[in-house]
Amino acid sequence: MPEPAAWRYDKITKPMFDVPQAHVTLTGRVLTMAGDVIDDGFVKIDGGKIVAVGHRSELDSGAEDIEETGGTIMPGLINSHAHLNWDGIHDLARQSMDDPRPISAFKAAGNMLKSLRAGVTMVRDLGFHDMNLFSKQAVEQGIVPGPRLKVCGAAIIQTGGHTYWVCREASGADEMRRAVREQVKGGADLIKIMACHDTLEFTDEELEAVIDETHRNGLPITAHATYDACIERVARFGVDCVEHGGSMSDQTIALLLEKGIPVVTTFAPLVQQSQPDIARKFGIPEWKIEERQKAIANPARYEGLVNAAKAGVPIVFGTDAGSPAVEHDVIAPELAHMVKVGVCPDNMDALASITIRAARVSRMEDTIGTLEVGKEADVIVVDGNPDEDLFALEHVRTTFVAGRRMYG
Repeated sequence: MPEPAAWRYDKITKPMFDVPQAHVTLTGRVLTMAGDVIDDGFVKIDGGKIVAVGHRSELDSGAEDIEETGGTIMPGLINSHAHLNWDGIHDLARQSMDDPRPISAFKAAGNMLKSLRAGVTMVRDLGFHDMNLFSKQAVEQGIVPGPRLKVCGAAIIQTGGHTYWVCREASGADEMRRAVREQVKGGADLIKIMACHDTLEFTDEELEAVIDETHRNGLPITAHATYDACIERVARFGVDCVEHGGSMSDQTIALLLEKGIPVVTTFAPLVQQSQPDIARKFGIPEWKIEERQKAIANPARYEGLVNAAKAGVPIVFGTDAGSPAVEHDVIAPELAHMVKVGVCPDNMDALASITIRAARVSRMEDTIGTLEVGKEADVIVVDGNPDEDLFALEHVRTTFVAGRRMYG
């Protein structure tokens, strides 16, 4: 594995936010997301781990530290596509070019708090320059409270490519390798590339180099890819995940299946911007609202993703949080739209996309994503039954990360 980032050599005398690990038994309805729904159950947390899960009747009558939740206990939520340094309010390009770095850091800190309050216990941050490297350091060193973070550093693009104003530009195979190594040196958990916009980006040599260098360093690589020619190309060259997705031929879907490549869908910008009462609050112009309303009502827009899902391509939750009108606590609208258009057949499958399948994308399925004995205690308590009504997730009461009560 690569040499650790320089900050990992820091000596930490004491975290600024030293939240103790809870010793508590939560009782209520339990969605384990491992196949079991326990109507009257419990989850016992100790030492940052889940140490017992079962029916309420199995609890000792004299058990201590029991917390009667009256709600649904389930795994913490994972947003697999977010940008913590974007706030969802201001213009993306101008934020990226004009925000002083301290303001970007404050935005990330605020958005991490909003995420925790929404039950999000892990965020996969896919770039705003290299600022997410510092967000990860701040959380892990106890400087600021936050969810777990999986970060890419700066997304890598060809010079002048899509969103060049917020990414690491590079030209030529050697410069692609240098760009990967910079992110790895800074402590990236994965690498992200912007593989297309209106046209395909990167030469074949550049694309081969950026993927090879990522894998040489033992990291996964994900690609912004929004239509068939791009999705097929990055899959053929060997990326590990596709962001957004879009139109897909049967041949491309077969390639994704063959290589086991998941797709992180990001419907929230479309959903939020198509609702006038929401969009106008964020300054979305009327022509854009009308455009979004037409797009959201067009079944053909989702045909490729629906066909991929039905064929067995793993579909994973992500909101592109920080995009216009998409704040970092917007969760249920994305999930509901995934069910509405058919990329998830039902609510339980949508919940799997934001828990266990999301954990797999980040190679964390042995650690989080379900409520099972031995896993890390990333646990939330929700008022209501989210498997019956996804909008119950708008009523998160408590959030634990590794057994630490971070909200509630």
